[in-house]
Amino acid sequence: MSRIGRNPITVPASVTVDVSGDAVTVAGPNGTMTRTLPDGISISREGDVLNVERRNDETRYRALHGLTRTLVANMVTGVTTGWTRELEIIGVGYRAAANGPDAIDLALGFSHPVTFNAPAGVTFEVPSPTRVIVKGADKEVVGQVAATIRKIRKPEPYKGKGVRYLGEKVLRKAGKAAK
Repeated sequence: MSRIGRNPITVPASVTVDVSGDAVTVAGPNGTMTRTLPDGISISREGDVLNVERRNDETRYRALHGLTRTLVANMVTGVTTGWTRELEIIGVGYRAAANGPDAIDLALGFSHPVTFNAPAGVTFEVPSPTRVIVKGADKEVVGQVAATIRKIRKPEPYKGKGVRYLGEKVLRKAGKAAK
């Protein structure tokens, strides 16, 4: 049995979980999320604990067992505490400015500022001109938005300028060697 899949998911008191057919809906203080369960995977509820079960020990069901458990646990965490991803901006003149809670203006060395609008359910915080915090209830969407912002100006290997995740190490290359 999957080591991850057999772990129970504890549901806090402020969260309601509704399993109907092949869909699971999780509602909490930060919103509501719905996900369709894969064929052969089911969820049973015993009090305030959810258990993810699989039909049998075929390879495809074993592969989906732990994945489904993790996705449902991420939904529960997202509607209670939410997910964050922090980005830092490195470079002279590179900066970010908040343009409301759901948009940011980025100056990243282009001839024009780049405005990035957040999808539904995602907000931005700009505590300093060189830091951007992406917040939301859905872990996948928060990670994808952070990756898209990073992709606008990836950290380059010679000086390290660009947008990177907080704490990310950038492998630096040596420049030209003098004669």
